[in-house]
Amino acid sequence: MSSKILRREFLRGAGSFALAFPGLSSWHGLNWAIPDLQAGKKKRLVIMFSPNGMVREGFWPKTEGPDFEMDQVLKPLEDLREKTLVVHGVCNKVRGDGDNHMRGMSCLLTGNELFPGNIQGGSDKPAGWAKGISIDQEIKGFLQANEQTSTRFGTLEFGVRVPHKADPWTRMVYAGPNQPLAPIADPYRMYEKMYGNVKDRENLLSVLNMVQEDVKSSGMRVSERDRHLLEAHGKYIGEMERELVNRGEPSYLAAPVELPKNVGDSDENMPTLSKMQIDLLVNGFENDLNRISTLQYTQSVGQSRMKWLDVSEGHHTLSHDPDGKKETQDKLRRINTWYCEQLAYLCKKLAATKEPGTNESMLDNTLVVWTNELGHGNSHTLNNLPMVLVGGGFGFEMGRFAKVKNVTTSRLWLAISHAMGHRIDSFGLAELCKEGPVKL
Repeated sequence: MSSKILRREFLRGAGSFALAFPGLSSWHGLNWAIPDLQAGKKKRLVIMFSPNGMVREGFWPKTEGPDFEMDQVLKPLEDLREKTLVVHGVCNKVRGDGDNHMRGMSCLLTGNELFPGNIQGGSDKPAGWAKGISIDQEIKGFLQANEQTSTRFGTLEFGVRVPHKADPWTRMVYAGPNQPLAPIADPYRMYEKMYGNVKDRENLLSVLNMVQEDVKSSGMRVSERDRHLLEAHGKYIGEMERELVNRGEPSYLAAPVELPKNVGDSDENMPTLSKMQIDLLVNGFENDLNRISTLQYTQSVGQSRMKWLDVSEGHHTLSHDPDGKKETQDKLRRINTWYCEQLAYLCKKLAATKEPGTNESMLDNTLVVWTNELGHGNSHTLNNLPMVLVGGGFGFEMGRFAKVKNVTTSRLWLAISHAMGHRIDSFGLAELCKEGPVKL
């Protein structure tokens, strides 16, 4: 069978398809998620994770309030001081099975215990997956249920050097009990997920052009009745082409990010991989593909060797050294500062990106939360987790260092959920949020 006959078969199918589905915009996977500029002020959330605890000296400010100093680790955020809120005193109070790395990771965003299981941690308490949904997915469900806030993906889960191995140390996002979600650590795969339809659209346009040529050439060799049929098909094919061009790429949508080629998944490439993922994350927000993103660097017990910082040892190994070892503390401060630099790059990129249809920046409408599975590496404490909030605030008083007393992560997530418009009464274990959302 010739290619022209095949294309004519396609054309006849397109004609019948048109009767059932008038309008190309309803074709799932081919249309872009077009932002509705009349849908009200957007609210977005990013949760960024880095592992193995935080150095105390060089991170925590020494004075509360708006006049807090940004020491070495937080210095990259100096230009964003007025939009930054550093919170001391948030604790992961989830207990039960698993060691602190496991519960620190898989209970961090869920506020729920781990199921009993056979995954052995660093203690004598093996465990399984978390028993509940993570806060990002909880808020996603709320946003996706509303037509005005629903987007193509709802959430996108980005990773940098996250291993393929799935266990409670590597997964912090959960769609529900026993449902861990793996981040996409390959920027090329993430690009394909976000924008693979671009190539689909190009291919379809090519086929449609060939079909149009077949319509023109065949019209001279068919009966009057068939000619009318072909003309009708041809008219519809032209409409399909216009739909693809005019509705597929609205002028206020950002062009997909151009990624550098052939960047391998290795520790040496972490800086490049980080930039690629952040660029994609912001681009997704620009195109309103999602309102929520998570950005996970490595994993709990992550052993990245950051040689570009003159650090050859594994991060987790260094985190076990005593605080009195000056050389190690200096290396850990460099590592933590580098992670803060990634946060700053993300937030400054959002600040430099205009919110479509407004005079605001995207950062004005985004809350970015940087956190960790441990408060401190060598003690493995789940108390005083580093919590840095940057962005529009959504009702939080930004531009200060705030101390709270033994506030559970669930109460913080509850407050953030309310700030996003999702006013739930409880999140995670009910007993851990009975005092309600923390006031910041």
